[in-house]
Amino acid sequence: MSLCGGLSEQSDATAEVQSICDQIKPDVEVKVGKKYDVFIAKAFKTQVVAGTNYFIKVHVGEDDFVHVRVWEKLPCYGGELELSGVQTAKTPDDPIDPIDPF
Repeated sequence: MSLCGGLSEQSDATAEVQSICDQIKPDVEVKVGKKYDVFIAKAFKTQVVAGTNYFIKVHVGEDDFVHVRVWEKLPCYGGELELSGVQTAKTPDDPIDPIDPF
């Protein structure tokens, strides 16, 4: 468990994290101007703020990865997901680091 505002340890992606990726995939594709046939969450870190920031390593085909930042709003603010950052040209070995919001 991470402290409020602190980044958690990296964990393997879960079904919940894959569901988040499935929901924000169209937003990522628009932002980077590319369609992905593969979009599989591999690992993630979280940051508890006014909701939760997810920093997710996503496999997008061959040896290509993207890292995405997704903000899950608190339920009292609607609980929806918002893509707030993307890094492309990542490799399987790149660490998940905080991503500055757009």
